[in-house]
Amino acid sequence: MPFAQARHARIYFEEHGAGYPIIFVHELAADCREWESQVQWFSRSYRCITFNARGYPPSEVPADAALYGHDYAADDIAAVLDHLQIGRAHVVGLSMGAYATLNFGIRHPGRASALVVAGVGSGSPPDEREEFIRHSLVMARRFRDEGSAVMASEMGHSPTRIQLKRKDPPGWNKFMEHLREHDSAGMAYTLSMVQGQRPSLEDFSTQLAALAVPVLLAVGDEDAPCVRTNLWLKNVLPDAGLWMAPKTGHAINLEEPAAFNAQVQQFLSQVERRQTGAATERQP
Repeated sequence: MPFAQARHARIYFEEHGAGYPIIFVHELAADCREWESQVQWFSRSYRCITFNARGYPPSEVPADAALYGHDYAADDIAAVLDHLQIGRAHVVGLSMGAYATLNFGIRHPGRASALVVAGVGSGSPPDEREEFIRHSLVMARRFRDEGSAVMASEMGHSPTRIQLKRKDPPGWNKFMEHLREHDSAGMAYTLSMVQGQRPSLEDFSTQLAALAVPVLLAVGDEDAPCVRTNLWLKNVLPDAGLWMAPKTGHAINLEEPAAFNAQVQQFLSQVERRQTGAATERQP
């Protein structure tokens, strides 16, 4: 199995295709397998890299809670790219992975050529912070006490995830099968330290306003915890577009893979045309 060495953890990754690199960063309830539809499409033209976050086997599951956090999540993206000797890439993240994607753009300037930030923002509005943190810590304890097999059913039937079951029952069953396999200790650490300890995105308003990277914000209109923050990000980020998918919940890439792929493809093509044009204009 291929692994990249990050700070205090080995990170499992996969590669498919050839061309300019795209790295995909998964959400809390997923792992690298949930990017299958994107890898199948984009690997025709790009070098696609997926990886499992720390705490998600076969990546390492550190037994020290202090070795988890939102900064580790961003730096693990850089560690995978460093291992593959990739200086710059497009970065695509969903939810927890989208938060890490934005933080990667802040912490590693110049290394992201484009950011796709999907389903980001849970717990960021000030009036939702306390409940988000409380819920994250409760869920962490329950993963430890009850295990992933029990907790998967509750997560899969939540108000922002039930849409996948309605639209694509076989796809939802596959998602649930993967979720039941997650390491319960890794999920507990991730919920308590990555989710439960991360700042609100609004705390990064100055850094986000200075982020000189094209961004595509993507959110489902039924992903209630994220809609407000995406509207806020659209106003704060200097070079961002916003795509809102109708009748869609949180797992936007699984619910609407064709539409998601088309929007990301169009965005990346625009970014690449603009960058090529700017390079041409600089030539004597």
